[in-house]
Amino acid sequence: MKTARNSIPSLCIIAACLALSSCVTVAGFEKPDLKIAQAWHAPSPHGGRTSDLVSWWSTFNDPSLTALIVAAQTENSDLQAATAEIERARATLVSARAGTLPQLGVSGSLIHSGAGGEKANKAETVTTTSSGIDASWEVDLFGKNRQESEAARLRVQERISDWHGARVSLAAEVADLYVQYRACRQLERAYSTELASQRETIRATETAVTSGLTSSADLALARASTASSSSALIAQRSECEVFVKSLVQLTGGNEPRVRELLTKGRSGIPIPKTFKLTAVPADALRQRPDINTLELEIAAAFAEIGAAQANLYPSLSLSGSVTLDSASMTGIALPWSFGPAVSIPLFDGGSRRAAVGGAAAAYDVAVAGYKSGILNAIAEVEAALVRIDSARRRIGDATVATRNYRDYFQALDANWKAGGVSLIDREDARRSAQSAEISLIEIRRDAVRYWIALYKALGGGWNSSAANPENLQKKSKGTQF
Repeated sequence: MKTARNSIPSLCIIAACLALSSCVTVAGFEKPDLKIAQAWHAPSPHGGRTSDLVSWWSTFNDPSLTALIVAAQTENSDLQAATAEIERARATLVSARAGTLPQLGVSGSLIHSGAGGEKANKAETVTTTSSGIDASWEVDLFGKNRQESEAARLRVQERISDWHGARVSLAAEVADLYVQYRACRQLERAYSTELASQRETIRATETAVTSGLTSSADLALARASTASSSSALIAQRSECEVFVKSLVQLTGGNEPRVRELLTKGRSGIPIPKTFKLTAVPADALRQRPDINTLELEIAAAFAEIGAAQANLYPSLSLSGSVTLDSASMTGIALPWSFGPAVSIPLFDGGSRRAAVGGAAAAYDVAVAGYKSGILNAIAEVEAALVRIDSARRRIGDATVATRNYRDYFQALDANWKAGGVSLIDREDARRSAQSAEISLIEIRRDAVRYWIALYKALGGGWNSSAANPENLQKKSKGTQF
């Protein structure tokens, strides 16, 4: 009866814990409400042509660009780091889930003991062996372990979304640099052609000066203009080399391979098929992996609030052990133990309450980050749309200006050769024609870059249903952009 009376308080404590567990609940998670416009306020140009975002890169019809993007996806160190972050998050998840499972351990020992010295002090050698099994399990009364596991699971999904986002950003960055490189080479050819023409002008002017048909001032002007153009050409060539180095960095450092691809590629600026933007803002934002990451962070932070709240309450664990002891002098013994243990927090200086407050603050930070991310994403799409529309309308005017400035220069050049106008007038016309040509190349370059920016702002064709952790490595090689 004594044993029965002693067990009554323990049973009462356990029953009280179980009763408390029914009172501790955390409200279900809901995504923060954020009002989003039902339509885009910027114009949505698509020129009557449409293309799927997922396979958009293929519409450039430029094998060199495609090869560079594939190389970046395979060799880029930032993408490899994103993959490693997924593996680290998975390891954290395994560790968190282990806390919800029983723990089992086995131990064993073999000890020989005795005493030497004088005959009176000598003792016979004794062999002692011991082996045992220890088991324990923390009963998740208030859901602490479950909430921690859920937070860890959500963080794995976050890292996968980050990986998709890194791939989209990387593809867009490679394409953007490639377009700038092609435009840079076009500008280099324009400067080179102009320089060759100016050198012919110098020779003609030198002959005219020698013959006394013009003054040495015209020759000085021709030489100065030629030197200026030569300097601009050198600067342009160095800028093109900078783009090459940037592409080498993004694609893993194999410069000979990058240069080979650039040599084989199309010489002009690649022009993709545009895509029709039919989704409303709320739907378009679902295509962005970074927005998915922000949503998952809110849910993970919410789960961590529940884990911190559960830590305020008692914990119950079950433990037991069985040990087999054997000694050559005493024989075999089989001690064992089993029973529950309750831990009740009474005073901790407010650390547990502070942990709840910290988790709640982290949740508020995640909510604020989500709202900021939504607004930034909408702004990026709207800005890209405005720039695309502006570039599309400017190309027509720039084309007309380039053609007419070139015609004007050719007419003035003919008059200069006939002695009808001065070299100063001819140089003014040449600079205007060259400036118009450069402006047209830059506008065409920017138009494609704005389409790439829109592609990135819309998530680049990323599909959340493809974010399967088990198939991650397989999809890293096969997913299209």
